Amino acid sequence: MTTQNGKKQQVRTMFNNIAHRYDFLNHFLSAGIDYSWRKKAIRLIGKQNPTSILDVATGTADLAIEAVTINPQKIIGIDIAEDMLEVGKKKILKKNLQHIISLEKGDSENLQFDTGLFDAAMVAFGVRNFENLEKGLAEMFRVLKPNGMILVLEFSKPGKFPVKQLYNFYFRNILPFMGRLISGDSAAYTYLPESVSTFPDGEDFIRVLKKVGFRNTGHQPLTFGIASIYTAYK
Repeated sequence: MTTQNGKKQQVRTMFNNIAHRYDFLNHFLSAGIDYSWRKKAIRLIGKQNPTSILDVATGTADLAIEAVTINPQKIIGIDIAEDMLEVGKKKILKKNLQHIISLEKGDSENLQFDTGLFDAAMVAFGVRNFENLEKGLAEMFRVLKPNGMILVLEFSKPGKFPVKQLYNFYFRNILPFMGRLISGDSAAYTYLPESVSTFPDGEDFIRVLKKVGFRNTGHQPLTFGIASIYTAYK
């Protein structure tokens, strides 16, 4: 993603383009494993019994909807892609969850919320799309209450044979082809493996969390290291 437009605008355009097929592709291309990843992430947040949760880069609100199971009073989801939010709003209305979840357009690097407002902040498969990773994480830190929790669910790079080789082949060949075939967007599923390959995962991401002020950091690999859950506290 190296055209004259900034990464933020490119990400917004790309996700707007694939919004109509995003949920199907997510579940199809991950063979449904993404469901269990989200459930595991929300169980970890549930241990804190949060009443207010911010879901950054909420997309079509899958993680926010899953978070209803831990009985918060309010979940606010933000995203820069309006078409993704529209899909999410329809899902929320269909499930009659509009009294708990509200979605609004928002920029992860310039959150329009007061300091110390949320008990927990979470982001699933979104931090690698931040134009400025440290700034986005620092904003999440700012809007958390003291001792508030951040949870990040993100793709990572498995390092062991043969998972590493199979994963790389799938990500570089099969996933872009199937994504392009189903969504009609040639850029989106080429961008995905590129963004994962350049993302600072594992201990590198933990260092970024600590740099912006988070403490008590944790890192939990999922499904042979294909994805990871990161937790930390303000």
